[in-house]
Amino acid sequence: MSHIVYILHSKKLNRYYIGYTSNFDLRLEFHKNAPPNKYTANANDWTLFLNFTCTNKIQALSIEAHIKKMKSKKYIENLAEYPEIIDKLLLRYKSDY
Repeated sequence: MSHIVYILHSKKLNRYYIGYTSNFDLRLEFHKNAPPNKYTANANDWTLFLNFTCTNKIQALSIEAHIKKMKSKKYIENLAEYPEIIDKLLLRYKSDY
């Protein structure tokens, strides 16, 4: 089973959405057809900005929470521009479980 942290971007909203999934294709389809009460239903132009695989669910959820806690578009953009930041996050949140 894969554990993926992903970031979607909407040009319409000029916003990012950070998430975790173990089935990326299914989750992306959900976002594209999100029910009206879900955040991603506010736009129909979500595209994949960045994704990366983690070793386990605990690591993926920890990194997802870290990125959300930063509350920074610049930080998210830097993740794509400087992949070594992702490497550091993977090491920082390494889990043996």
